[in-house]
Amino acid sequence: MEIVPGVHKLEVPIPNNPLGHLNSYLIQGDKGCLLIDTGWNTEEAFRSLQDQLRALALGLRDISLAVITHVHPDHYGLTGRIKQVSPVRFAFHLWERAFIESRYIHFDELQQKMGQFFRQHGVPAETAAPLERASLPALDFVTIAWPDEVLYGGEVFTFGEFELEVLWTPGHSPGHVCLYEPSKKLLFSGDHVLPTITPNVSYHLQSGSNPLGDYLHSLNQLKRLPVNLVLPAHEHVFQDVTSRIEEILRHHEERKQQILAIIDAEPKTAYAIATQLSWNVPGKWQRLDALHQRFAVTEVIAHLESLRMDGEVERFPSDGIIQYGPPASS
Repeated sequence: MEIVPGVHKLEVPIPNNPLGHLNSYLIQGDKGCLLIDTGWNTEEAFRSLQDQLRALALGLRDISLAVITHVHPDHYGLTGRIKQVSPVRFAFHLWERAFIESRYIHFDELQQKMGQFFRQHGVPAETAAPLERASLPALDFVTIAWPDEVLYGGEVFTFGEFELEVLWTPGHSPGHVCLYEPSKKLLFSGDHVLPTITPNVSYHLQSGSNPLGDYLHSLNQLKRLPVNLVLPAHEHVFQDVTSRIEEILRHHEERKQQILAIIDAEPKTAYAIATQLSWNVPGKWQRLDALHQRFAVTEVIAHLESLRMDGEVERFPSDGIIQYGPPASS
């Protein structure tokens, strides 16, 4: 699908996932093409990417640069396989490069530490083990490749009539980046801004100290940009990024208020809070699978830590368990 002349949306299938596919974007230049994100590493995804390029009379060797918005498997998983058959150069943020070894090579240590992390935040021992292992199946969908160029934010890539500026937008992942084309007012938003769903913003061992604060700050920075069209990594292309950002900001403020109401009477662990919140998924908490419970708990901690940074919540550690409640002085 050609979004504007020279910019094509490639839908790369994501197996057994309600999202259905990743939106990868191809920008045509006079000396090669730029690809934004690759998709999962499955045979179906690889063939689909090749077929869609072939329909444009192109191949993987016509891609001179691929920018990965972040190294989650559905965005990064095919990089290693593409690298095996094409001289394409890969670029992603320095923070994302730092995660490759611990997440996709020597992941046992990180997995064990995450188990300790969940128990510290009130997850019962019998539940912590499944949450600890919940992300392991994603390893099957990744072939790793190291970046040929690390990004910091502020870089500009020129492809034909397109000049794409790298915007560092941490939150969903510490090294998440968007790309902005100012003359045509195009924003390639990755997972940072999606048209109807909100990305998971989690506090964990590799998230930084205030991932939700980082995310909200990044959203407010984007509001300053003149944007005619948003090209996200999932769902559909849309307009009016300002209204969508305001909706996301309201969503997170409402969630913070729900959490404050739950801990008003007495301090609680993040796990206890998570079990009392309403989630945009069918069924009760007990019916959520381990992966979605993992996301829910870490998202609650992100909200609690953001509230703590704002002085509205305090940590109360005791016997290796962390609870959160109103500040002792309030």
